[in-house]
Amino acid sequence: MMKKDGRAVARDNDFRVLRALHRFGWLRTRDVAALVWQVWAREVPSAPSLKPSNAPPSAIRMAQRTLCRLRGRRLVLQGRAPNGSTLYALAEAGARLLQQAGIAATTGKDLVRHFSVSHFRHRCIANEIAIGGIVEGCRVATEREISQGLWIGGQQGIAGKKPDVLMRCGGAAWWIEVERSRKNAGDYSRLLRWLHDAGKDAQGAAVSALLGRDLRWGRIAFVCAPAFREKLCRDLESSGWARTRIDALLFFSTSLYLMEDISFL
Repeated sequence: MMKKDGRAVARDNDFRVLRALHRFGWLRTRDVAALVWQVWAREVPSAPSLKPSNAPPSAIRMAQRTLCRLRGRRLVLQGRAPNGSTLYALAEAGARLLQQAGIAATTGKDLVRHFSVSHFRHRCIANEIAIGGIVEGCRVATEREISQGLWIGGQQGIAGKKPDVLMRCGGAAWWIEVERSRKNAGDYSRLLRWLHDAGKDAQGAAVSALLGRDLRWGRIAFVCAPAFREKLCRDLESSGWARTRIDALLFFSTSLYLMEDISFL
């Protein structure tokens, strides 16, 4: 087999990084490395692990070189996160390059300007979960794509709600929520009502009426602190949910991600 020309490899890498930035809005170097320079699983898993995908040093070096090259060509923008991390997003020229390939890309200049520490940490966790799912072989809708309506729920959501990440493992949909902060009473009440609607739908036919497209419910996963898990389970049981029903539909991850904000001087 003929070895691929180095310039062709560089062009492929450039395109894959630009497309990744389009899908996620912004990414850190480590995120780009984990997504672009790792081998994706060919077989679809029965369920996602929700674990972050950690890139090896060689992948990080390749991501650094490629991002440096794209920045030099003014195809990407960089911004500074609240913790000092460098973030990369599509520049106008990068978006045009993707548009020429038939991808409806837009610049990410407004995405890397100003946001809170809480928003940054929330998006980092959602992105890490989504990248891990893609590498594991799932079909994934990222938080950025969901916010744009580019997922099965469109702009209206599913029963009026949107997840932070949606993963499809075969015909099963995993709805993923990142719960970092305490919800106010109104938001929490709406979450409980939505869970009752989703729970009824999950107990129905093999194919979900809410999800459509020949999908069924996998699990509704909460990446959260232990206190949130305990309160939610307690309130669901108080409203009539059997513990077996909670365990069958809900999944909690309380140790894979740091939920507290990190302060930097």
